Amino acid sequence: MKDLAMIPPGSTLGMLGGGQLGRMTALAAARLGYRTHVFTNEPDSPCAQVCAEATVADFTDQRALTAFAAAVDVVTLEWENVPPEALVVLAGQILVRPGAGVLAVTRDRILEKSFVNRLGIETTPWRRAGSAADVARATAELGRPAVLKAARLGYDGKGQVLLGEDSDPAAAWRQLAGDHGLDAVVEQFVDYACEISVIVARGPDGRRRGYPTVENQHEHHILARTIVPARISPALAARAEDIAAQITEALDVVGLLAVEMFVTRDGRVLVNELAPRPHNSGHWTLDACATSQFEQLVRAVCGLPLGPTDRACDAVMENLIGDQVGRWPELIAEPGARLHLYGKREVRPGRKLGHVTWLGRTE
Repeated sequence: MKDLAMIPPGSTLGMLGGGQLGRMTALAAARLGYRTHVFTNEPDSPCAQVCAEATVADFTDQRALTAFAAAVDVVTLEWENVPPEALVVLAGQILVRPGAGVLAVTRDRILEKSFVNRLGIETTPWRRAGSAADVARATAELGRPAVLKAARLGYDGKGQVLLGEDSDPAAAWRQLAGDHGLDAVVEQFVDYACEISVIVARGPDGRRRGYPTVENQHEHHILARTIVPARISPALAARAEDIAAQITEALDVVGLLAVEMFVTRDGRVLVNELAPRPHNSGHWTLDACATSQFEQLVRAVCGLPLGPTDRACDAVMENLIGDQVGRWPELIAEPGARLHLYGKREVRPGRKLGHVTWLGRTE
């Protein structure tokens, strides 16, 4: 397999994962003349609806992975919970960006935090936990409140248990792990001033472009809105952007890396989580940047020049979660709103069904 410097338009992009991030990437790829073939374990996925081809199979199906690799020119992902073994199988046959090494670190909170700490970058204070006794020791060292999180597969508040002053470590462990052992972390609860994130694109030649630091507001552990730019000092924003660039380089990412961070009340920047893919907090780039995060991913994995990342205006992005999607008639009629719906048929609480970006708003 040859590691081509540039994969030209007319080629086929292989997408692992069939959610809305893949959907918006496929639409961006089509604008540049690429076809997208999605590999997903979900029939009628949002991404498959707009793709040239779809393979619906389990990510452990080696025969399906082999056929998929033969049908595409490069592979990327929109979801870090793809098993790294799937990327290893694919990488033996086709170019995969980012690679299995990046995925292995960023899908596991223990490996992720350890990696970041080895770079000399602060994270939320944490301890590894594999039992109720570990949870008790961790809370004794870190204090309460704290948060118990599964090391893998957690997102949007799933796989987490809050440890309050009166919480029983054994009960919390049973709630998270049930009758099965698993790896987990206990994180000190941070009394932060705000949550921020930075998205960095990096090409196979090592060139990088970062998007401005944005501010994120969550409701029920799910991102509700992103404010662009973040309402922090230029010095703090620059610090966050430097951290994101350093981690991207150290991981040797080809593609995108989103770095979620906390800004503490005493002015420190703590890394929370990494995501090696497009990120919900970057959806505003579709409407307020010359190059969206989705087009930038296509450019990066195909070896094209990276596009400009300056914002054209201030913006606020709001997720449409659950029955909030019913607001679409008023939103589509609003001149300052840019509505994006994901084609999901089932409306249920906590499900992201679309988003709207308000151009020119500051909060």
